[in-house]
Parts: sequence; structure tokens; C-alpha cells
Amino acid sequence: MVVGQVRTVRGTESSSGVPLWAESRESSSRRPALPGSTSADVAIVGAGFTGLWAAYYLLKEDPTLKVVLLEREYAGFGASGRNGGWCSAIFPVSLQRVRQLYSHQAALDMQRAMNETVTEVGRVTEQETIDCDFAPEGFVSLARTPAQLARAEATVAGAAAFGVDGQWRLLSGEQARAKINADGVLGGIHTPHCALLHPDKLVRGLASRVESLGGTIYENTEVTGIANGCVRTVHGTVTASVVVRATEAFTPQFAAYRRHVAPLYSLVVATAPLPDAVRKELGLDSRTAFNDMRNLRIYAHPTADGRLVFGGRGAPYHFRSKVSPEFDVDTRIHAKIIETMREFFPALADVEITHRWGGPLGVPRDWFPSIGYDKKSGIAWAGPYVGDGVATSNLAGRILRNLITGRHDELNRLPVVNHTSPRWEVEPFRWIGVNAGLQAAAAADFEERLTNRPSKVSALLEKLTGAH
Repeated sequence: MVVGQVRTVRGTESSSGVPLWAESRESSSRRPALPGSTSADVAIVGAGFTGLWAAYYLLKEDPTLKVVLLEREYAGFGASGRNGGWCSAIFPVSLQRVRQLYSHQAALDMQRAMNETVTEVGRVTEQETIDCDFAPEGFVSLARTPAQLARAEATVAGAAAFGVDGQWRLLSGEQARAKINADGVLGGIHTPHCALLHPDKLVRGLASRVESLGGTIYENTEVTGIANGCVRTVHGTVTASVVVRATEAFTPQFAAYRRHVAPLYSLVVATAPLPDAVRKELGLDSRTAFNDMRNLRIYAHPTADGRLVFGGRGAPYHFRSKVSPEFDVDTRIHAKIIETMREFFPALADVEITHRWGGPLGVPRDWFPSIGYDKKSGIAWAGPYVGDGVATSNLAGRILRNLITGRHDELNRLPVVNHTSPRWEVEPFRWIGVNAGLQAAAAADFEERLTNRPSKVSALLEKLTGAH
């Protein structure tokens, strides 16, 4: 094989629909289901990152608490075990939108808290000896068209003018290629506030630590209703002083929350391990996360074992917020993701794709996450995170701890605390609007390829949604 070209025999994917991360599980065995009705101080619905982080911090704060987590499948079944492995300080809406809704200082505080959260995840994994391939090397957003380069320059200048100078560093073409040697790189931006990790290893490590602290996780336990002071399941009722809803994209499956969240699918592929020489040539021998500055988001990174994980948005929203395992693989969208990966790296034209998977992420109507606690009803909640939940869920866990235990903390003043998002429109208007937004993002990228200027469609989308 000549360096710069990967030659493999293509075959059937070894794990179509199964996340790469899940293969590290030793067996398919699950924890026992809820054996019958019981009581708890805190009942958490959902054993993904939000539920696990909340349980961890609650039990560290007060070891006497009886904390019960209820999970329909297994811990980490949802987005927590299906994401692209980024633990980043990205907040789903722009700082300008946070300032419009709250204040300039609130926006600065929000970004600082997100930056510190990446460090906090690393601190806990080290302290608790959770080996999840944590690599805090930041991420680079490549500019591969003149329009993207203009957006990169505007991002750095805008951040400095807003008061977060140093959040992003502008890279020349040579500097950007030295980090990730993708095709057509003109420049880019880099932030240190991102780490890579193995999501399922983190889930399993957290779950084990929660149990060692005295928490109980019941798997194979479908929750049928959430009410003041109790959670109803197919195996019995859990009465609790506090009920935490940590259901992310699965929230609309509860009738009372049907319009709170729209589930969108993000799809991912993984390659076979790449030869060392090819990884070095392409800049994939580090643990740096990367994307480019297109409007329809993509995300990628080299794994600890030398694979390339490459994912993106673009899968359609399904009518009435339907979530189903059949949507985890979309032949058309996965093909587009693979095409994009090969356009980034022509040398990988023949690389074997060993895994294709996906899963739903939750999107509120204004793209703004919320973390809160209503003392009167005893119900707390966190999310959804619009695909940026690996880090934000940790922040959510700490805020939930504070609100539930009454701990005074500056985090309690962040704009996400008790934020109220508008409800999504009723169908079919929700289906029309969400899918129109996805098409508009794709159209914005097409517009930029034609004009070599930042898209007017993209600017309008950001103005309407506050997303960036």
C-alpha cells in the first residue's frame, strides 16, 4: 500500500445499527428490573448522562439519600451511548441570543461555565479512575471554502468583541492543515475547550460509581407516567420526594410533554483502524476533534484505537416526534456522511466502514436547554441539549444537585436554570417546520458553494432560531 491511500476489501458492515462504543460491553446482560413498588428520596427517570451525573453529585453531596434510577432499556441506551464522542463547551444557542434573552453578563457566565465543565468531566474521570479515553486536546473547525473562511474570521472577531477573547484562535491554512490535513483547507479556528472520550466507557464507569455510592439502577423498567411525588412503571410505582425527568429525546413519549421536545436524528459511521502512516499524513494521529464550518453540522474525530468516527445531521424529523430503532440507520443519509468523509480525505476512498449507527437528540423550540426544579410539585428536569449534551449533562447534574439539596452556588444563577422554552407547534406544522429548517441549512451550504460568500439563508436561520 502506498502512503496516502487506504486499500481494503469492502464487505458487509460488522455492526450496522450498533454503535461502535457498545462493542466494548462485555455482555448483553442487564441490571434487574424494578421488583415492585418502592419509595425513594429522589427518583430519576432515565439512566443516561443526565440521570447518572445527577445521581453521582447528589450522593456525593448527601450519602444518606436514597436515589433510584429507572431505565426502560439499559444505562446509556439513548444519546449518551450513541453520540460522536465530543465533550465540548459548545452551547446550542449563540451568546448574542443569550444576551438578548437575559444579559451580557449571563452570556459570559454561561460560556465560562461550559468551559469549566469540560475540565470538570476530566477531573471526575481521573478522581474516580474511570478509563474513558478522555483526551482534552480541543477541537478545530476547518474553513474549506471562502465563505467558511469569512465565517471563521467573523467568529474570532465576534468572540473578542463580545468579551470572550481567546475562546477561539484563528488558524492560517498551514496551521489548520498541521492539525487536520483535510482536502481544500484554507484556514480554521481552534478552541482548547473540548475533549474526546469513549461515551459508553464513561456511562459504565459512572453507573458503577453511582451504585458504589449507594444509588440503585433498575433497567428493563419502562416508565408509564410521571406525576407529583411518584413515578409509575410497568413493574410498580416509585414514590419520591423529588422526581427528576432526564428523558432527553424520549420526552415526547409522555403525553404531558409531547410538545416540549422535538427528536432529531444524528447519524454516525466509523472506519476500520487506519494504518499509522495514513493517520500521520492526514493529521489523524492526535485526539483532536474536528468539523468544518458548513451550516448543516458534521463532527468527527480519531479514536483511541486509530479509527475515524464521522457523523452529521440531515436525517428527517419523523411525524409526531416518533422515535424508533428503525431510524438508527438511514441508507441515504449514511451514504451522504460517508461521501462527505471521503471528500474531506480522498485517501480514504476505499476505507472499510465497519459501523453505521444513529440515535435521536432532543431539541426545544428555542434551542435553549433548561435545568430546573419546581419545589411545589417536586419535579425536576434537565435538557434537552440539541446534540451538545455530553458536557452539558454534567453541568446539569451539578445544578440539579444544588437545586434539590438547597446548595448555594453561582451555577444556580445561570440562564439555563428554570428557563422556559415555547412549546413546539402541533402537527403537521411541527413536521413541516422542522424539516424545512433542515432543508434550509442544506440550501445555505449550496448557496455558499455558488457565491463563495456567507449564506443569507444561514443568517436568517440563526436570527430565527438563535442557533449557531
